[in-house]
Amino acid sequence: MTEILFTVLQDILFFVLLIGGGWFFGRAFYKIYKGEPVFAKKVFTATENGIYKIMGVDPKEEMTAKKYALGILLFSVFSLIFFIAVVMLQAFLTMNPEHIEGMSWHLAFNTAASFVTNTNWQAYSGETGLSYLSQMICLTVQNFVSGAVGIAVLFALIRGFVGRQKKTIGNCWADITRVTLFMIPVCFVGAFILVSQGVPQTMSGSVSYTALNGEASTLYLGPAASQIIIKQLFTNGGGFWGVNSAYPFENPTPFSNLIECLSLLWIPAGLCFTFGKAVKMRGENGTAVKEKDQGIALLKVMSILFIAALIVCTVFEFVGAAMPEGVKYLGNMEGKEARFGVGTSALWATATTAASNGSVNAMHDSFTSIGGMIPMFLMMLGEIVYGGVGCGLYGMIAFAILTVFIGGLMVGRTPEYIGKKIGSYDMKMVCLIILTPVLCLLIGTASTVMIKEAPEWLTNSGAHGFSEILYAFASMAGNNGSAFAGFNANTPWTNVTGGIVMLLVRFVPMFAALGLAGSLGNKKMIPQSDGTLSTNNAMFVGLVIAVILIVGALSFFPALALGPIAEFVG
Repeated sequence: MTEILFTVLQDILFFVLLIGGGWFFGRAFYKIYKGEPVFAKKVFTATENGIYKIMGVDPKEEMTAKKYALGILLFSVFSLIFFIAVVMLQAFLTMNPEHIEGMSWHLAFNTAASFVTNTNWQAYSGETGLSYLSQMICLTVQNFVSGAVGIAVLFALIRGFVGRQKKTIGNCWADITRVTLFMIPVCFVGAFILVSQGVPQTMSGSVSYTALNGEASTLYLGPAASQIIIKQLFTNGGGFWGVNSAYPFENPTPFSNLIECLSLLWIPAGLCFTFGKAVKMRGENGTAVKEKDQGIALLKVMSILFIAALIVCTVFEFVGAAMPEGVKYLGNMEGKEARFGVGTSALWATATTAASNGSVNAMHDSFTSIGGMIPMFLMMLGEIVYGGVGCGLYGMIAFAILTVFIGGLMVGRTPEYIGKKIGSYDMKMVCLIILTPVLCLLIGTASTVMIKEAPEWLTNSGAHGFSEILYAFASMAGNNGSAFAGFNANTPWTNVTGGIVMLLVRFVPMFAALGLAGSLGNKKMIPQSDGTLSTNNAMFVGLVIAVILIVGALSFFPALALGPIAEFVG
C-alpha cells in the first residue's frame, strides 16, 4: 500500500508540475511565434541578425506554403547527407578516443533518417557505435534543429488559422533560427542541473574498473549532459548510452529522473497554450472574438487520454506479476530499476510514448502484456497525446478538424474550425496527416513478419515475438525511438525499411500540415452563428476523444489482438 500511495502522490505532483511548466513554455513560444525575443533582447536580436546575414536570409520575407515546404525539405536533405557522411567516415575523423569504426551504409542511413526526423531510433548502442564528434555534430545538433522544424511547421499552421485571405505563412528560416536560439540557453541551464546530479560532461575516454564480482568492465563517459537535456526537451529520446535513462550515469538521482521525465512533455503541453493564445482574438472590422479556450480544449483531450493510459499501465504493472510466498509484493519488477520501482517506471513509459520521445528508464519488453500494450497504443495513435514538439499538436488539430467534419456531415452543414470553413482539400491534407503513420506501421510490420529470417531476429516466439516487431514499427511510424529489446533491428532489411518509414511518417504529414496552413490562410474568417459547432466545450472534448479512439481501434485492434491481447488471454 505504501508503494501505491507513493505512486498516486507522485503522479499528481508530476501532472501539476507538467501543466505549470507547460504554461511557462507556452508563453515563451508565443513570443517566439510573434518574432519577439523571450529574454536578453539586445543579445538575441544581434545574434539572430548575424545568423541571417551569414545565411543570406531576409527574415521579413514571407513564404507561401510551397516555398516554406521547400525550405524544410532542402534543410532536411542536407542534414541527412551530412549525417550519413560523418558517421560512415568517423573512424578517420577526430574526437574518437575509443577508435570506433564507421557505420555500415544501411545503419548510417537508418540513424541519419532517425535523427533528422526527430525519431532517435537506434539500432546500435550509442557509447560504442558513435564517436564524440558524431555524437556532438550529428546527434546533438539534430536534437535541436529537428525539434525546431516541428515547431516551425506548427507556427505556420497557426498563421493559417489567424490569417485572412493571406497566401503566406511566415519564414521557415526565421522560425527555425528563433526556436533554436531560445533553446540553447535553456538547455545550458538544464545541462548544468544534470551535471550537478552526477551526469557526465567530459571529453575524456572510457575508464576501466573491476566490478564487485571480479570481472573487468568499462565505464563509458563523454559529453552526455548537453545531449541528454535537449533530447528530452525536444522529444528526441535516443542518445549517448544504449540503455538510456535506466543507466545510472544518465539518470543518477530521483531529482534527475523527475526533471528528465517532465522534460518529455513540458514543451508539447506548453504549445497548447501557445496555440490558444495565438488564436484568442479574431474578427473583422475590429470586432474581437475570444478564442483562448481552443488550446485548453485540446490540452484537455491530451490530458484525459494520458491519465487514462497512465492508470491502465500502472495498474497492470502492479497486479501483473505473481510473487513467491513470503516475498514482499512489489509488482512486476522485471526489467525495472529497483531505485525507481513500478510506479515511476510506468509513469516514464507512458510519458515517453505519449510524446514522440522514446527514452526509457525501464525495459518495455519486460512489461506485462497489457502494460506493454499501452505504450504501443499511444505510439499507434500518432503520438498526439501531447506528442512531439510541434508535430504532436498539429496531429491533434487534424483530429479536431476531422471531428468537426464528421459533425458537419451529421447536421448537413459545412464544417468550420476556428472561423475557417473546412473544404475537400483541407480534408485530404487531414487524411494524409492521420493515415500516413497508420499505413506505414501496418505495411512495415506485415512485410517484416513475412521475411523468412524474421524469427531469427527475435528473442521470443509466438504472440510476444510478434509484439516485438509490431512495437518496433509503431515506434518508427510514431517517430518515437523506443523498442522492445528482444528484436534485433540492426539488419539491412530493418534499417532500410525503417529508415523509409521514418522519413515518410515525418515529412508526408508535415508537408500536409503546411498545405493545410496555406489553404486556411487563404480563406476568409467566418463569424460564429447558432449553427456553428462549439469547439471549446466539454462535448467537443468528448467527441475528439471518441474519434481518436475509434480511428485507433479500427486501425490497430486486429494487430493488437495478434500480439499483446493474445499474450494476455493465452
